[in-house]
Amino acid sequence: MNRTIAPTPYLKLPMAFDLARLQEDLQRVAPSEWIGHFNTAAYEKGWGCVPLRSVDGRADHIVPVNGGRFEDTPILARCPYFRHAIDQFQCEKTSIRLMGLEAAGVIHEHRDQGSALEDGLTRLHIPVQTSPLATYRIEGEEVHFSAGDAWYLNASCLHGAHNRSPQARIHLMIDCITNPWLEQLFLSAGGVLRESPPYGDASIHDGNVLQVIAALRAGGHASAAQLATQLEETHARRTGTAARP
Repeated sequence: MNRTIAPTPYLKLPMAFDLARLQEDLQRVAPSEWIGHFNTAAYEKGWGCVPLRSVDGRADHIVPVNGGRFEDTPILARCPYFRHAIDQFQCEKTSIRLMGLEAAGVIHEHRDQGSALEDGLTRLHIPVQTSPLATYRIEGEEVHFSAGDAWYLNASCLHGAHNRSPQARIHLMIDCITNPWLEQLFLSAGGVLRESPPYGDASIHDGNVLQVIAALRAGGHASAAQLATQLEETHARRTGTAARP
């Protein structure tokens, strides 16, 4: 029987930054520049952000919009060490923001579909202000992301957060477009990638592939028969049985 190794839900990456300089840049952000998260049902207490890179470089809202181009905001322009940290990641970036969870704040457990390295979006966190009392719950495990370190979070996993400390927990969050450099960084830290669907379609698996093959052959179309043959060959490799001659 084939064993499936679960993909990595979170990972500390081999990159760290000067915490004092990160916090110095944090002081350059005015309290008025924080924006409350629009999904108020998703959290308790305060959960907000400061856009550092957004669609059209806007720093005045965080509501997702279609179209437009991601650009740095004026806030990032006055935070040189944030800029330095971001530039160490050799990949294209989309949204970048400071994310703050107030003291006693809770983010309810949820999934952000399509937010895994394997999906093409790699979400990175650099904690700027935190405490061991500020934790994530990721697939049932309590985890603290240490300050100044770079962390990967597979946000398509079930995750939430609880800040039990007396101060806000603030992360620099960077959404990256997955590329070979990021994949190598991930693997070098011991990350495990999600396996590709063995039959090319996540809805087809060892338990139903023979029925799918039979249905394709019953259709009588040449393209369906060709696909059925490919599925048979894959099934034979996985099970050690002979494919149809």
